[in-house]
Amino acid sequence: MKFAYLTWSLILLGIWALIYAARPALRRRMWLAGLCTAPLGLTEPLFVPDYWQPPTLFDLAARTGFDLESLLFAFAAGGIASTLYPALVPVQEKGVEPCERRHPRHRWHRLMLSVPFVAFAILYLATDLNPIYTASLAMLLGGLATGLCRPDLWRPMCIAALLFTALYFLYFASLAAVYPDYVSRVWRLERLSGLLIGGVPLEELLFAATLGLMWGSLYEHLAWRRYARHRS
Repeated sequence: MKFAYLTWSLILLGIWALIYAARPALRRRMWLAGLCTAPLGLTEPLFVPDYWQPPTLFDLAARTGFDLESLLFAFAAGGIASTLYPALVPVQEKGVEPCERRHPRHRWHRLMLSVPFVAFAILYLATDLNPIYTASLAMLLGGLATGLCRPDLWRPMCIAALLFTALYFLYFASLAAVYPDYVSRVWRLERLSGLLIGGVPLEELLFAATLGLMWGSLYEHLAWRRYARHRS
């Protein structure tokens, strides 16, 4: 099991590569979302060992809290979550019109983008929640903030959350199938709900749903893009 985290991080990166190869029009988005998400892998010391204690290359997680696998995982997860909706749903994109950008609600554009990071810091410092709940709540609040600023993105965000959660469930369930004892040995289930769905901790699915919700609209929010008519 020492290389399980690395192997499944590379599998996720392989899924990223398949989408990248199949959908050239989405490549810029995938790079942007992946590079924005990868630094979140550096927050791993906040989760080790309160949430889990994964075996990693050179035992970095046990010795320092940091690890290389989390950077790979975060990069791939962000790129995939931001891409599933336009990759699987027949839509086209266009820029947000200048007149729409001047709508009063867009005065809070930058503030809304900062909500998940500010919320995470406040929740982490002010509560005793396990970091996985803090991260999921912060991303949920980030998604809600985006929806308030960009109502046109509600539908894509919700569909992206469902799509990424479904993909993530299958991805994680494959890990649990190959290594049946991995979850019980690595996750601190006594500090969590302890609920497993098909061998997958409930908290992992909450993480996937909220990541899909927020990251599913990240590119459109950053780049002032919107979904238009269905492509033929």
